[in-house]
Amino acid sequence: MISLSDLPYGYDALEPCISERTLRLHHRKHHAAYVDKTNELIEGTRFADADLETIVRETCGDSGNAKLFNQAAQAWNHDFYWRSLSPDGGGKPDGEVGDLISDSFGGFHDFRDALIEKAVGHFASGWAWLTYDGGALKVTDTPDAVPPFCGGADVPLLVIDVWEHAYYLDYQNVRPDHVKAVVDELLDWEFAEANLRAARR
Repeated sequence: MISLSDLPYGYDALEPCISERTLRLHHRKHHAAYVDKTNELIEGTRFADADLETIVRETCGDSGNAKLFNQAAQAWNHDFYWRSLSPDGGGKPDGEVGDLISDSFGGFHDFRDALIEKAVGHFASGWAWLTYDGGALKVTDTPDAVPPFCGGADVPLLVIDVWEHAYYLDYQNVRPDHVKAVVDELLDWEFAEANLRAARR
């Protein structure tokens, strides 16, 4: 059985960038619904005792399990998204991530521009990711529920949710303002650093 993960901070901790109202609705309604539906779909199947990432990896591209993939992947993506944010986040990263950003993008400001452009320019619902692949970092986007490791070797380091339910109550249809606030104030570079170190082992 899959459980709804707790947030690593309070519902009001990301204000003013993300309001308590948005965070509570996003977590308790949207994320919880993906978890509940995943549990319904795995009951009595070979996935009944599997962990969430295993379910996502083994149903990716399987048309016979498309419903399960969509629900499980959204549950996984949201788990990762909450940890990509921090009340103490934002700014310019140090460490290995900071070094790789300079190597891969030419500098932090070029990276920031690329991530914002990818997130804002993504058509319809989806996600904008910072990923690690082949010794370098890259910015990518995926549609709907798809994580970056589905069909590829990309290791996710951070993600921005660009589904409308992530920002509409706070920013209406002005996605750029939401994205800039997340990038400048909330991205958890310690989480990204831990993911990079795990990928390099």
